Amino acid sequence: EQQIFLFQGSQFSALTDVVFRFLTEPKEVERFLTQLSEFATMNEISLGPLKNIIKSILLIPNGALKRNLSSEQVRADFIALGVHFLLLQWKLNSPTLTRLAVGQTLMINQLIDMEWKFGVTAGSSELEKVGSIFLQLGFFSSPFSELTLPQFYSFLHEMERVKTSLECFS
Repeated sequence: EQQIFLFQGSQFSALTDVVFRFLTEPKEVERFLTQLSEFATMNEISLGPLKNIIKSILLIPNGALKRNLSSEQVRADFIALGVHFLLLQWKLNSPTLTRLAVGQTLMINQLIDMEWKFGVTAGSSELEKVGSIFLQLGFFSSPFSELTLPQFYSFLHEMERVKTSLECFS
C-alpha cells in the first residue's frame, strides 16, 4: 500500500486513468496489460510490483460496487484510505461502473422461465385470511458452479449416496 505514495502527481493521474479505463472496458485486457507495461517502462518501475499496486487499487472500486456503497460512503473510504487521487476518477466513472456491475449481475442470474398460479385461501387458522386471493410465483434459472476435480468427485460421491438413500425409501 505504501508503494502507491511513491508516485508523483502526474504519475497518479496516468495510473488512475489506466485503471479506470480498464474498469469501464473490462474486455480490453490486452490493451490494459500493454498500458501497464508502457507505464512501468516510462516510470522505470518493475512490472511485478506495479501489478501488485494495481491489484490493491482495483480492490477499492470493485469492493464499492460489490457492496453497492453510496457515493458518500465511497468518498469517506477514499479519504480514510488516503487515496484522494481516486475521487475524481470515481466521480467521472461511477455511473458507467454501476451500469456494468448491474449488467454482469443480470447476465449471471438470467431468468429462464416463470410459473404462476392464482389461488383463493379455502381454510386458515386466521378468519381474515379465508377467501383472500393470492398469487404464487415460481422462478427458474440455471445456476452454474465451478469445481476443482477433487471437489467434483466429492460432489459426485455425495450425490450417489443421496440417490442410494432415496432408492431405499422407494
